[in-house]
Amino acid sequence: MLNPKSRQLTPHFLWGASTSAYQVEGAWDKDGKGPSVIDLANHTEGVTDFKVCSDHYHRYKEDIKLFAELGLKTYRFSISWTRIYPTGRGDINKAGIAFYDSLINELLNYGIEPFVTLYHFDLPQALAEQGGWGNRETIDAFIEYARTVFNHFGDRVKFWLTINEQNMMILHGNALGTQDTSLADPMKALYQENHHMLLAQAQVVKLCRQVLPTAKIGPAPNIVSIYPASSHPEDILAANTYSAIRNWLYLDMAVFGRYNTIAWNFLECRGWTPTIEKGDMEILANAAPDFIAFNYYTSQTVARSSGEEVEKGHTGDQHLTVGESGFYTASRNTHLKVNEFGWEVDPVGFRTTLREIYDRYQLPLIVTENGLGAFDELVKDEQGNLTVEDNYRIDFLRQHIEQMRLATEEGVEVFGFCPWSAIDLVSTHQGCSKRYGFIYVNRDEFDLKDLARYRKKSFYWYQQVISTEAKEL
Repeated sequence: MLNPKSRQLTPHFLWGASTSAYQVEGAWDKDGKGPSVIDLANHTEGVTDFKVCSDHYHRYKEDIKLFAELGLKTYRFSISWTRIYPTGRGDINKAGIAFYDSLINELLNYGIEPFVTLYHFDLPQALAEQGGWGNRETIDAFIEYARTVFNHFGDRVKFWLTINEQNMMILHGNALGTQDTSLADPMKALYQENHHMLLAQAQVVKLCRQVLPTAKIGPAPNIVSIYPASSHPEDILAANTYSAIRNWLYLDMAVFGRYNTIAWNFLECRGWTPTIEKGDMEILANAAPDFIAFNYYTSQTVARSSGEEVEKGHTGDQHLTVGESGFYTASRNTHLKVNEFGWEVDPVGFRTTLREIYDRYQLPLIVTENGLGAFDELVKDEQGNLTVEDNYRIDFLRQHIEQMRLATEEGVEVFGFCPWSAIDLVSTHQGCSKRYGFIYVNRDEFDLKDLARYRKKSFYWYQQVISTEAKEL
């Protein structure tokens, strides 16, 4: 129960919702857009691709009008790199600039703050064919891309995110289609790519400060509390190790400009340390972000390693593989319920995560993803209107917002909450059948139907949450 005299949320709290370009826009090859690694990736049999998605590219005005009705104060979305530079570098695609100009202006017309992610998994295919993030030239291409969008949109965009879930791209590169498994040592290559992304991020943060001195910028990793499976000292040690590898490696570099000690030792033990060239550490220094954005869906529990060669976890999607022989292995948390995709539901873990991040870095926080995927069913309500009775999503978000409020009461500075997702989109793993949005999009995996939009029950609930500043949950 919240204390009615408790600390209030920060003034002008950014109640919002999130999407990403490759999952919502569609129009994958329209108006000069080039292919990304996502566009050309192999997709699971029986699951749609990302060519049409929710057709937000053609329907963004309709969607933004709904976002305004929902009451969003901010909309977190990503820019498709290949809409701006079809091959990752070279000539600017004016049609891509025009699309995001119009989208941003439409948001501002409704008083919605644009919150822009520069990179959300969709590396230009042309750059991937030249070595992707393993090629240091990709760093320069990313900086030039960032400079372009800063120059074109920075007069209207105050908040920027550098790279979405960099840690997931490294820890689960194969699951996300970002890992080149043909390489002799793909894991060593991944951590070299990670080093290059860290360099790119640091330089883009510094560039933002030069080009847009009043703007704010930060990273957006996926950060979760890691529990030990028991009070056994080696389980606690395993949890500490995994937390360093999964969480602090990325944020310690972003904030402090150095590699986390435990994570670096892990890389040394595996033979995966990246090559650090002269001047790299100077680039990484003094590039602390203005805030930390993070995505949270579920906590994780690990135990001491069993010594097996391959250790796999029990959950799905980005939590599919959790385990490193000799260091830690995944464990089921019997104190938590699971959703229909096997993800453990842990609102209190969300609060713990907020506390851990803020206490460690003392930077303002914004939650850029949190939500529940489900097989939603379109039904008629008592008035005969089509909707989704998604009480399960309301319960999930209510519990997490309550814990966020308690964290702010304890002194954690949180300035925004952007659930995943504003509207139904194509899930990275389960296609469009796994739905997250407040707004239902009428399509199936391979039948586009009419792509009509319908407000779910959670739409009206979140509308009330925003209008009352979460005083009525």
